[in-house]
Amino acid sequence: MINIEKRTLANGLRVVVHVDKSTPLAAVNVLYNVGAKHEQIDKTGFAHLFEHLMFGGSKNIPSYDEPLQRVGGDNNAWTNNDVTNYYLTLPAENLETGFWLESDRMLELDFSEQSLEVQRKVVIEEFKQHYLNQPYGDIPLLVGPLAYKVHPYQWPTIGKDIAHIEQAQLQDVKDFFYSHYAPNNAILTVSGNVDPDQVFKLAEKWFGEIPKRKIAQTIIPVEPEQTEERQLRVERNVQADTIQMMYHIGGRKDDDFYTCDLLSDVLSNGSSSRMNQSLIKDQQLFSDVNAYISGDHDPGLFTVTGRLLPSTNMEQAEKAIKVELDKIKTSAVSDYELQKVKNKIESSLVFSEINFLNKAMNLAQFELLGKAEEINNEVERYREVTKENILDRAQKTFRSTNCSTLYYHSKA
Repeated sequence: MINIEKRTLANGLRVVVHVDKSTPLAAVNVLYNVGAKHEQIDKTGFAHLFEHLMFGGSKNIPSYDEPLQRVGGDNNAWTNNDVTNYYLTLPAENLETGFWLESDRMLELDFSEQSLEVQRKVVIEEFKQHYLNQPYGDIPLLVGPLAYKVHPYQWPTIGKDIAHIEQAQLQDVKDFFYSHYAPNNAILTVSGNVDPDQVFKLAEKWFGEIPKRKIAQTIIPVEPEQTEERQLRVERNVQADTIQMMYHIGGRKDDDFYTCDLLSDVLSNGSSSRMNQSLIKDQQLFSDVNAYISGDHDPGLFTVTGRLLPSTNMEQAEKAIKVELDKIKTSAVSDYELQKVKNKIESSLVFSEINFLNKAMNLAQFELLGKAEEINNEVERYREVTKENILDRAQKTFRSTNCSTLYYHSKA
């Protein structure tokens, strides 16, 4: 059981505290409710750009890293479709330094043409290096528009088009900041060797005077139900053919989330999983196969992907995957299979809770999705999934009219 204390400041900032006396350290995590889905279709990549800009200096602190390093701290950040998350760890006795740094960049960044140009170059180089010039790197740019026709999940966090970042103006950046980065659009979580009363006092001292802001009300279109099979074939300079099949599923808050997660594990989690045993070991068709869910807040995707061996053609590969999906649609998984994947997930969840930083990040996510306290029910939600749930979900998901397939051919 993870102990939790919470308060909400007058400006809307939610503060969540977890005490962990087993470490001399503390984690300060700030989750902003802004991700790639909150961007305009002609100005994408901004949430990810801000992940970089937030380390370029704030109103009163020209260097974010230097004062943190002086007190033995470390930091990083990540962006996804739904949120942007900033975190730091430091000795618990230096906790106030973390509050000082995070509050100042929530208040106002050091907006300048120079800062924008520096980070713009970094992001453009990242776009080229990871998405345009890396083998298989453009897959995220291809599968999004294939599976989604109206929802902003159709572009990756790096952005839809490199030109959007190349053409970003300073005013665009300021507008994005003031309409999304605000105490009333953020959750502050602190985990580690801390005193909750002290944390709430520090939160009031450093964040309390930051004004509420008018948050942009992004109208996110609902993706209509897919009613036809979609296919895309491309040819690239890569070593091996790859196939990627995507099926629409529900969102993170849906009850079926836990069923979908276990279903993906039955198919591909570990060497003894169904697809690994059948497609790699027995039939020797693939060098690797994987099944996973996106875990997005809005309705997401169940993806099945595999890299083909040279002796396998694309038709064989697709047929073999469909055979495995048909099997799990037509007969219930065994008690042993289901219990095995439940045990793996339970041990993974318990292990992740050992780390105080993981707890800080997870608590912020649960608070955003509803209540931080729900983290304590996570294991039980997985335990409640039945064989019948798995069978029903497989039948509803693995339909040809619900499938978008990318055939990624090697030119070699």
